[in-house]
Amino acid sequence: MDENNKFDVVGTNIAEKATMIWNVADMLRGPFKPHEYGLVILPMTVVKRFHDCLLPTHKAVLEQYEKVKNFAVIDGFLAKASGYQFYNISKYTFESLLADPENIEANFRDYLNGFSANVQDVLAKFDFDNIIRRMVESNTLYLVIKEFNSQKGYLGPDKISAVDCGYIFEDLVKRFSESFGEEAGAHFTSRDIIYLMTDLLLSDADLSKGGNVTVYDMAMGTSQMLSCMEERIQELNTEIGVTCFGQEFNPSTFAIAKADMMIRGGDPNNMRFGDTLSEDQFSGYQFQYIISNPPFGIDWKREKAAVEAEAKKGELGRFAPGLPKISDGQQLFVLNGLSKLASNGKMAIIQNGSPLFSGDAGSGPSEIRRYILGNDWLDAIVQLGTDMFMNTGISTYIWICSKDKPIHRAGKVQLIDASHCFEARRKSIGTKRNDITDKCRDLIVKAYGAFENGTIYGEKDGIYCQSKIFDTEEFGYQKIVVEQPQKDENGEIILKKGKPVADVSLRDTENVPLTEDIKEYFKREVLPYAPEAWIDEKKTKEGYEIPMTRYFYEYQAPEPVEEIAVRLHELELDIQSSLDALFGEK
Repeated sequence: MDENNKFDVVGTNIAEKATMIWNVADMLRGPFKPHEYGLVILPMTVVKRFHDCLLPTHKAVLEQYEKVKNFAVIDGFLAKASGYQFYNISKYTFESLLADPENIEANFRDYLNGFSANVQDVLAKFDFDNIIRRMVESNTLYLVIKEFNSQKGYLGPDKISAVDCGYIFEDLVKRFSESFGEEAGAHFTSRDIIYLMTDLLLSDADLSKGGNVTVYDMAMGTSQMLSCMEERIQELNTEIGVTCFGQEFNPSTFAIAKADMMIRGGDPNNMRFGDTLSEDQFSGYQFQYIISNPPFGIDWKREKAAVEAEAKKGELGRFAPGLPKISDGQQLFVLNGLSKLASNGKMAIIQNGSPLFSGDAGSGPSEIRRYILGNDWLDAIVQLGTDMFMNTGISTYIWICSKDKPIHRAGKVQLIDASHCFEARRKSIGTKRNDITDKCRDLIVKAYGAFENGTIYGEKDGIYCQSKIFDTEEFGYQKIVVEQPQKDENGEIILKKGKPVADVSLRDTENVPLTEDIKEYFKREVLPYAPEAWIDEKKTKEGYEIPMTRYFYEYQAPEPVEEIAVRLHELELDIQSSLDALFGEK
């Protein structure tokens, strides 16, 4: 398989199956716009997968239902009879639905109402009731059910495993996302990025002992990060159990995530709906791994009251260190993750550039950085290239946080510039023009594992990344306020109670690295230029920033003036020649 597309196509048979299912959209043309096809196809795929899984035990479930229907609690009995964590007590199947075309709507609704509550939740979040109404109005409901009941629509577990069905579902989600263009990127992270995150998280993991690990995504979108993480862990050791947990605020993407979890055989109760910042569904939980791509550049005005109330709880809450500016809530997600990270836990979370340096000393963003660095939880930051995501072309960063750093990484932070470590896509999706291929991922993971300062991995004139190591205190600084005295008309310093009065118009600030002595710095950098200046020590504040661009900046010597002059002269001659030819002809 072409390395460049390895993460896009999981197998020809799966891609073909997804294509066949997506082609059901042919009969939706007209009543539904192209970007709405997924509104029909995704929930129908979910319903058909559940239908085909339950078909062999359909009769047994109906018999069991007759025995227990008057019991106070019947879910356990019916789930046991179905063999799954979901069931359906309707007498209908797709076959019998098609046998009565005149009553297709009423019978199909009866069939859907027969599903267990966890399936009902998924269908409600898909707004499937409204979609059925639109199919009825456009006379497409019978045709769609007929297509899904054909051989190409068969999704039974005897032909398609839970994992493969998850892949098919993901392929359909991707097609749906692409039909939306840039908007959909908000809830879809492509596999090249996810695989890099999983490999960074697992690069030094000892998974030889088996057991069970927990994985959490606080902004799970369609839950592909969770399924990729589970896949990667079990590639390393098939004996390990992986329990996934996720929260999502968008109803349709939550429905996709919960359905995907059910398709894959996981516990759908671990997929929870609600706003992570204001309606935390996992209070008190601890997770070994956290992997997430939360929204950035999005304000938290809607959650303001709940977030501030949580911050007032101090260490008992998630946001004790400080709050970021109201226009950008991404650091709140970082704090949420850290509050749920187990003592041996590790987190990979995507951020834009803002959390690296936004906010002055003493501000919320700076205090959050101080909290993370002061606890020695920041392990590494990987800068990715531009145009890596469907909905944004800006530079992005993967923060790796660990509560159990190995000894050789303690007190250190590794910065990896991987902005040159990508390959161009043949065809862009939205603003995603570049991919992290296997080759690129291997270079970045190698750089992370080697933990070397100043080393370049790959070819400097091609695909490469660079690693640098810093002590955590190198990111800290003391912001000092430098005052100069007011002077009267004669140039004399104005005193008040024997002390010089500060001239506000001459007030200045200096950022002194924590690694330097303030007095020595002041003597060297300020006094030679302002000999009467002094530091207002009451106003000194500690701040933290991670100026990644500065650390990896390489000076490019400008083109010599002589060479520029030669090029300009050549251009002038060329222009003059063109003008002579033009006017000479006239």
